[in-house]
Amino acid sequence: MRWYFALLVLGCLSVNAQTLTTETFGSGANQFTIDFVTIGNPGNAADTTGSPNPAGSVAYTYNIGKYEVSRDMIDKAIGAGALGIQMFVFSDPDRNTSNKPAAGISWYEAARFVNYLNISSGSTAAYKFDVSGNFQLWSAGDTGYTANNLFRNSLAKYFLPNNDEWYKAAFGSPIGSWYNYPTGSDTPPASVSGGKDVDTAVYGQSIIADIDNAGGLSSFGTMAQGGNLREWIETSWDLVNDSPTENRTIRGGPWYNPVDALSSAQRFSENPDLEESRNGFRVAMVPEPSSLSLLVAGGAVLMAGRRRIS
Repeated sequence: MRWYFALLVLGCLSVNAQTLTTETFGSGANQFTIDFVTIGNPGNAADTTGSPNPAGSVAYTYNIGKYEVSRDMIDKAIGAGALGIQMFVFSDPDRNTSNKPAAGISWYEAARFVNYLNISSGSTAAYKFDVSGNFQLWSAGDTGYTANNLFRNSLAKYFLPNNDEWYKAAFGSPIGSWYNYPTGSDTPPASVSGGKDVDTAVYGQSIIADIDNAGGLSSFGTMAQGGNLREWIETSWDLVNDSPTENRTIRGGPWYNPVDALSSAQRFSENPDLEESRNGFRVAMVPEPSSLSLLVAGGAVLMAGRRRIS
């Protein structure tokens, strides 16, 4: 029986082990890194208890930022090229330090940052902007076009997580279970101003924490998908990505909100132009977008006639 127990323990450890990948961008004084955790268990069943309902089923393995994008990452990306991004400047200088999350970012600005990650690393831009800087939908004549998501180019390596990708990383687990809060628990996390203790989050506070000191981790190993800043999601509020200017979904609750804003039942609608101090974002990626684009294209065929986008 001892060997059986040992195998069982090893199996549990392998299921819950977190794979961390670090990607490097820029060069010289403008070089920075982003840590990603792997979100496995592809083809998982959706959660039917949160908002929207259902949510969180993802057919493929992908990676998502362990932390929110920091002010330092934005500053260095701006230093490498004019991106048209401007962060919110707090009156308290401690909130503007390099390792704080990038606050006051609009959805469009987050999309431009993601495009920089792609283009600077030799990949395809995720989001389409015209020569005047206006966001556009991908069309049938564009390489990487998919009918079920007109916002994202399927050949892009880096992108804003869509509703299902963000939801799964926050509330899901490697073994397929679901939780009410993005700390691997059905009970509200404790309110903290910082730290890494299990089942804690930065909410109901007067200060913002550093991106890597903002509470306990989700089951997949992400930090602060609840608390610190709200986070832009690629998906539109109505779940159909078919208008450049339609409201986008944003989730997570900022540092000063009550705990309810962190739960799987809460999502919010915002104008993509909004540059609000409470709003930030994190980045997701697929290591081999060419392989994923085939899967997405197949999914588009299966979804013909179904306009709901996750």
